[in-house]
Amino acid sequence: MTGDLAALALIFTQLSLLAFGGGNTVLPEMQRQVVEVHHWITASQFSAMFALAQAAPGPNMMIVPLIGWHVAGFPGVLVSSLAKFGPSSLLTALALHVWNRFQDRPWRNAVRAGLAPVTAGLVAASAVVITGASAPSWSLALIVAGVAAAATLTRLHPLILLAAGGCLGLYGIGQP
Repeated sequence: MTGDLAALALIFTQLSLLAFGGGNTVLPEMQRQVVEVHHWITASQFSAMFALAQAAPGPNMMIVPLIGWHVAGFPGVLVSSLAKFGPSSLLTALALHVWNRFQDRPWRNAVRAGLAPVTAGLVAASAVVITGASAPSWSLALIVAGVAAAATLTRLHPLILLAAGGCLGLYGIGQP
């Protein structure tokens, strides 16, 4: 268990320092580490944990303590949470201090303009990873595409889309 705690600390500290644009930008690497490298959970378990974490109130990275719990119980929750949220919080405080200190510098606009497409690309990569784990069949992939289109093109509340997906699953539509 000590080895798992050390691995959790290392993985989530690295992810903490790489999460530009929010925690979801590191989901592909998180999934790779916990599913493919360490084999702590399966891809479908990762997808289910992500869905549960997104449905729960609180920060959008509630998947981190869920993974920690699965790997090492309560010590895993503590280690993974501190490793994921601590370093990025310290780095953010430092960066905010520097950002405010140099508010009149022209390089700030260049940095802001450069980080926007990087963040969008990382979020898109996360969507691809989660979709791949959540939709192993063509019928499920079509449901995902339909919900994504509805969420993007309409003003439907996400809970309506979630309920619609639940109803489709209840009636066996999209089952592999």
